[in-house]
Amino acid sequence: MLRKAAAATSLLLLTTGVVFAQVPGLSPRMDRPSPPKEQRENDKAIDREYQSQLKRTPDAAKKDPWGDIRPAPPAAAKNKQ
Repeated sequence: MLRKAAAATSLLLLTTGVVFAQVPGLSPRMDRPSPPKEQRENDKAIDREYQSQLKRTPDAAKKDPWGDIRPAPPAAAKNKQ
């Protein structure tokens, strides 16, 4: 009997956690106040600085980190007729 109660309790706890995660209106973060205006402005300034640094990085979009590891593509086969 105790084993069934423990299994039922654990099942109930697991399913309520899943439901809690799926309902958008129920969030433990809803109880927290929003950050102060100074903090939001500081976050925006940090994000702008980060974006400007990304733009200044040379060849950031062209660099292939796996270029040395990836095998070369096979040569085009000659058309045999």
